[in-house]
Amino acid sequence: MFYLCPLNNSFQFSILNYMKYLDPKNDLTFKYVFGQHKHLCMSLINSMLPLKKPIVSIEYQTGELIPELTDVLRHTIVDVRCTDSEGRQFLVEMQLYFSEIFRSRVLLNASKAYIMQLKKADEFKLLQPVYALNFVNQVFEKSPEMENEYYHYYKIVNIKDTEKQIEGLEFLFVELPKFKPQERAEKKLHELWLRFLTEINERTKEIPQELLENELTREAIGYMERAAFSVEQLDTYYDWKIAAMTERGIISDALEEGRTKGLEEGRSANKQETVINCHKAGLSFEIIATVTGLTVDRIAEILTRHDLM
Repeated sequence: MFYLCPLNNSFQFSILNYMKYLDPKNDLTFKYVFGQHKHLCMSLINSMLPLKKPIVSIEYQTGELIPELTDVLRHTIVDVRCTDSEGRQFLVEMQLYFSEIFRSRVLLNASKAYIMQLKKADEFKLLQPVYALNFVNQVFEKSPEMENEYYHYYKIVNIKDTEKQIEGLEFLFVELPKFKPQERAEKKLHELWLRFLTEINERTKEIPQELLENELTREAIGYMERAAFSVEQLDTYYDWKIAAMTERGIISDALEEGRTKGLEEGRSANKQETVINCHKAGLSFEIIATVTGLTVDRIAEILTRHDLM
């Protein structure tokens, strides 16, 4: 078993020299495309969410939604957060790994964004809805009936009459690995943006003609050209990939090791060791909880008992 370690800058840059395009799912590139180009962000949101009124203009919002929390939920900066001319808020995230904790964090962020409007609105009726749009680069709905369903939309509805809705919070989770283009005219931009996110990466040599024919996806692809980034930006991009691969390796090995334990006592001891090792590797409580299945309080208890808090 081994994990990748950071390499010196010159070697990182020499590797990236072989790449023609970068991956838009990377933290740096995703925020660059959709967090700095309003028309592209509006197009993405309009194509993904079933909005009664499409977005016509947005303003970006910055900063953390939950600055008070520490390591338990340290990744609380939403990738792209914006408000449109109607006052509606949109939280857009790209997530590599899915867990129930991530789903809870999405709910927490959206709820916080909704509540924060009270600072500006004098009456509850003036509160505007919040939409959480989440792209997940992992399959998480694995039941047979969901085998081909990549689009998961949630509202607060009456379970006996789903047409009756409490408006305010709506959530969309898109499982990117499940997406398969169907070339539906009525969903053209929807499919083009998902093809941009799933088909453009470091291995791309030739761009699909359909993506080049659309001016929006063609522009976004231009931002993915390696030559458009400075040496410092490429270093940041590469460091992010190394961190993601290391995180994936630790999670995979920890899960595999846990599956080999037959006795409950053995599993308990193994989970404690996994908690300690993951904490020393710098992983957040959120990731450790995903690996071990333990609660955040239990993780904190284990680390405190070993004088690691």
